[in-house]
Amino acid sequence: MREWRRVCVRLAAAIGVASMMNFAFAQNRPVTIFAAVSLKEALDSAMSDYRKIGGAVSLSYAGSNTLARQIEQGAPADLFISADNDWTDYLAARKFLREASLYPLLGNGLVLIAPSADATPLDLADQSALAQRLRGGRLSVADTNNVPAGRYARASLEKLGQWESVKSTLAQADNVRAALMFVARGESPLGIVYATDAKSEPRVSIVARFPAYTHPPIVYPIALVRESQNPRAEAVLGYLKSPKARAIFESYGFTIPGKSGT
Repeated sequence: MREWRRVCVRLAAAIGVASMMNFAFAQNRPVTIFAAVSLKEALDSAMSDYRKIGGAVSLSYAGSNTLARQIEQGAPADLFISADNDWTDYLAARKFLREASLYPLLGNGLVLIAPSADATPLDLADQSALAQRLRGGRLSVADTNNVPAGRYARASLEKLGQWESVKSTLAQADNVRAALMFVARGESPLGIVYATDAKSEPRVSIVARFPAYTHPPIVYPIALVRESQNPRAEAVLGYLKSPKARAIFESYGFTIPGKSGT
């Protein structure tokens, strides 16, 4: 009986040590954020600041649709930041997100860009101006069926009565940064991207801004992934919602939903 007790004590001790080791591993494991690619420079900067006090963070960027599909297929993400509500709604409806954690983190604007060498402003109210400016070239946009930036672009063009005249000219990219690069490299004379994308690329200039009424509000929701086991994920979420992080995002041109003047 005494020998059995000693075995039980040793087993309990071993289990305790293993639990402590697992907890320590979880504490040190990077928090993995899947984020819309349009956030790259701003989120890189915010996380550089966070790492000084909060520990390791791993960032994975792509189109919101691509990231949502990866999470659906079991990719090990802790947080998801989409460039629209549709893809967080998609995941939430399938129970891949913790719905109580959903939060409208950021906002943005939609702009028409051209290579910097051809930065003459364009009047979007003139329904022939866009097609004329293309001069037979392609209008660079993100995928208008699946990628948030592309969906916003199509909505604006339809609202302005310009969709029919340009839909056959579209060069549709996998994500908004790829659309930006088509214009930056001079492969497309015009493109539609977020205002923050244009700000990040010196080889392009904004030639027109799409009025907010022409498209659904551009919102970047953030949420915890339901299967996340990282105990630091909520702390990262809290930091991203903090005034300090918001100031960093605003310095890159993002807006804060609900903030006066936005």
